[in-house]
Amino acid sequence: MQSSENWSTTDVADATASGISDADGRPTIVFLHGTVLAGSAWNAQIAALGDEFHCLAPDLPGHGTAVDVPFTIDTAVDRVLGLIEREAHGGRAILVGLSLGGYVAMALAARSPERVAGLAIAGATADPVGLQSLGFRALAAVFDVVPEPALDGVYRWFFRHRFPASIADPIVADGFSFAGGMVALRSLVGQRFTPRLAAYPGPSLLINGEYDLFFRPTERAFADAAVDPRRSLIRRATHLSNLDQPARFSRAIRAFATGIGAGPGRA
Repeated sequence: MQSSENWSTTDVADATASGISDADGRPTIVFLHGTVLAGSAWNAQIAALGDEFHCLAPDLPGHGTAVDVPFTIDTAVDRVLGLIEREAHGGRAILVGLSLGGYVAMALAARSPERVAGLAIAGATADPVGLQSLGFRALAAVFDVVPEPALDGVYRWFFRHRFPASIADPIVADGFSFAGGMVALRSLVGQRFTPRLAAYPGPSLLINGEYDLFFRPTERAFADAAVDPRRSLIRRATHLSNLDQPARFSRAIRAFATGIGAGPGRA
């Protein structure tokens, strides 16, 4: 990550949208990564959308270059808000969050909707309460109990064998934040995010991978709660839909981002 405040930013070419752009007229998209990963998980989307958008990919608290910053939802929201205020012209941006990043994005959109031009959440359409919290608790327990060298070896093997080098190498190079991921997962348990999505008055896009059987069943409840929802199913993708099908995911984000302002329900 390149910034002095643990932010990764990628500069891109001109764009034409108004009101949500940086100083050069480019619409700003802020990408928020999932648990244990870092901003480099969005490299494929930044490369694909860099012709039109000003892309920011921060490391969330407890992760990557911000590993020493304790994770809480409020801390994460504060840091992303600061990034938007500094880097996005007019202090507004489109938020795109995967998994943990999706929950942070919903919390931010509910607290400061004036900063969010559009909200896209992937793999985050389940409230971590009741029975649905068991998956969050179980994964946090794994990160807590299994020795970090063993986890690191498994994750390195998985990413190198599952994805091409262009995707896997930057992720592996940045490393995996298991302790921060454990804290982040446990901080989500017991919190409801459908009310936060409902509090955001702008356009939203709900994305899930075709094979993400944990988050897909409750996607409809999130869509019903949203004020101006769209839905996108990424075929042949799991929970890591932006990595499994980067081109399809990027096309969905481009369509959503360029369609903002076209009216309710349109993308």
